[in-house]
Amino acid sequence: MLRGGSVVLPGTPPGRADLAFSSGVVVALGSFDAEPDDVVVDCTGRLVLPGLIDAHSHADGQVFDDEVAYALLRQGVTTVIAGQDGVSFAPGNGVFASRYFAAINGSHPSYRGSSVADLLATYDNATPINVGYLVPAGTVREMVIGLRAAPPTAGELMAMQQAVADGMADGALGLSTGLDYVPGLFADAIEIAALCRPVAEAGGVHVTHMRGGYEENSAAGVDEVVDICARARVRGHISHFHARAELVLGLVERANTRVDLTFDSYPYSRGCSLLGMFLLPPNLVRQGLEVCARQLLDPAVRRAVAASWVPTLQARADMGAAWADNVRFAHIAAPGFAWAHGLSLAEAASAADTTAGEFGLQVLAESGLEVSVVMATPVERTDDQLAAHLRHPRHLGGSDGIFVGRSPHPRGWGAFGRYLDVFVARGDLSWTDCVDRFSAAPARRFALGGRGSLQPGSFADVIVVDPDRIRVRASYEEPRQPMEGIDDVWVNGVNVIADGRLVDRTAGLGLRRSTSSQPIG
Repeated sequence: MLRGGSVVLPGTPPGRADLAFSSGVVVALGSFDAEPDDVVVDCTGRLVLPGLIDAHSHADGQVFDDEVAYALLRQGVTTVIAGQDGVSFAPGNGVFASRYFAAINGSHPSYRGSSVADLLATYDNATPINVGYLVPAGTVREMVIGLRAAPPTAGELMAMQQAVADGMADGALGLSTGLDYVPGLFADAIEIAALCRPVAEAGGVHVTHMRGGYEENSAAGVDEVVDICARARVRGHISHFHARAELVLGLVERANTRVDLTFDSYPYSRGCSLLGMFLLPPNLVRQGLEVCARQLLDPAVRRAVAASWVPTLQARADMGAAWADNVRFAHIAAPGFAWAHGLSLAEAASAADTTAGEFGLQVLAESGLEVSVVMATPVERTDDQLAAHLRHPRHLGGSDGIFVGRSPHPRGWGAFGRYLDVFVARGDLSWTDCVDRFSAAPARRFALGGRGSLQPGSFADVIVVDPDRIRVRASYEEPRQPMEGIDDVWVNGVNVIADGRLVDRTAGLGLRRSTSSQPIG
């Protein structure tokens, strides 16, 4: 029983109430006496909120790590949505994701199955975090046709659709696409819409890393998303929508005149992704990851690729002439380049007495392509500009948290902390807004029935917040610093954080899609 706190429910301001839960479910809310066997926690002066839901996470393989689970729980995150950007472990044997997205999702310690059901089972009572999952379209495409750039045959498309339908039947929340990564890069709107049809039939969501690098290229990407959603009659969601606020909000408003579209964005100006996403020409990657890495071991190949491909980066609106100054190494698998962690590509290349393009390609080759970077945007956005995203009613909270690397982006440790610390303190968000945007709305959007609220009958994902002590500690310089101010957390009714300590590692579940979901609005 939680006594004396101010409970925040969706759509209502904080109000003094006691909260009781049993067998993982909220059983009472209001004013009542404790039962003789109740464990009573004094929450006087603190807020009691439903657990927060991270709409875009890359904790797929890392959620079993105590440091990662602790980082999430100390921010109040009790559920993550994994399977993002079109690449993750299931369906299939997980080898492609373990190879291509090793620097993003990490490796999975126990998945040896072949289906979404098998993967979801690995999260049951094996981590203190709940994990929902999207069928990754790129993984499905690679499983059926490899990294071929050509469209699938009719038979191949049917096999891909069946894989998506099977994943949805296993409890997936929707379909994710990553249209700047291979093989999603090779899929057109007609193909993606075909894969979205079984998603629409199951009531799921199409979640997309749009094509084209975002920023000033965002209009074309949003137009394609709208086309796909309209063709498939599926609800849509844009991942990590980073561009200037007036462009983002105008495009979202325009899109919602035709389709049902939401978006997430993390409260930082810099991004993080694979170095190979932009430094490797697609025609090289489609030969296969091992072949690509092997070819790049040849200095002549690196020089030729750098000479032909780097000029295209300099011409991109989201990269520009200073592209090598704007990316810093977050994770490098090759031990011989450990010295470059935290340096910009330009700085590291200068130290190695070579060009940025050739150095980056060499690091990729010797790391087996397992390299990630933190990337500055061409124009750094202020908190005022970021706040405009957060205030929009179609915005959901997402961290895009990547936990792999010696110098990772701080968003995995601080995105939700910044929501609760910086933007509540500024007055951009109220505590009710936080519950609405980061608990209730994503629970509805992703069909997580019974979560996102503390009404009796809800699952007991509960966080206790001390608003006077909330402080984000993670920074670009020291990214692995957990947040302060959330010292007590329950997941499925089990106390997982007590007095700031991780005390349970098995309360989480692989979440299967509920059939009672309702869309936002």
